[in-house]
Amino acid sequence: MKRGIRFRRLPGAAAAYVRSAPGTYLWLLLLCLTTVALRHMPPGVAEHFLRKRSTNLHELSSHPVRALIASAMWTEGGYVLPYAVLYTVFHAQAERWLGTVRWLAVCLAAHVLATLASEGALLLAIRDGSAPRSAVNALDIGVSYALVGVVAVLTYRIASPWRYAYLAGVLLVCGTPFALAPDFTRFGHLVSAVIGLACRPLVVGRGEPWNPKETLAALRD
Repeated sequence: MKRGIRFRRLPGAAAAYVRSAPGTYLWLLLLCLTTVALRHMPPGVAEHFLRKRSTNLHELSSHPVRALIASAMWTEGGYVLPYAVLYTVFHAQAERWLGTVRWLAVCLAAHVLATLASEGALLLAIRDGSAPRSAVNALDIGVSYALVGVVAVLTYRIASPWRYAYLAGVLLVCGTPFALAPDFTRFGHLVSAVIGLACRPLVVGRGEPWNPKETLAALRD
């Protein structure tokens, strides 16, 4: 009987969870809509459309604000479910913890600064001849820089000593691909993680860190 009551409460609990992170789920809804729109475009048209909304060097030099905003509203993969999971696990948790304004500040800092860092590194590579000049029009869209920044700032949500294991995992996931096969996107992910960690002042006054040991004890009880 108790189990049936719990199942009946799930829809209400899910709705309450979504309402507690409005920025996260509005962004996710926008990604769903843009993904559907992209699927209805012919391949050639879609590529041109995305390139005009890319944070490549050409668009950043011509329309920097538009490029930075528009690039975070589209994805290349065409699948929303992985983003729904990642947004729920990381973005929603961060927004519920930090509040919408501070969460958004972390997202913007990671997205903008990591984009500028990676594209700046690409510009230097083009100038010294180690990257082709055609790279100024490379397709560069997506939400991964903001996501990595939020994943990193959640380090401060976890109590010690589990915090250090989480931090090691973040640095391993972001640093290993860059160390093994460096490219500008992977460099941007590493920069995003550093930016997220640098957002520590934003977590001041946001309550006690989450203690996994206490949560496990409560579940057993």
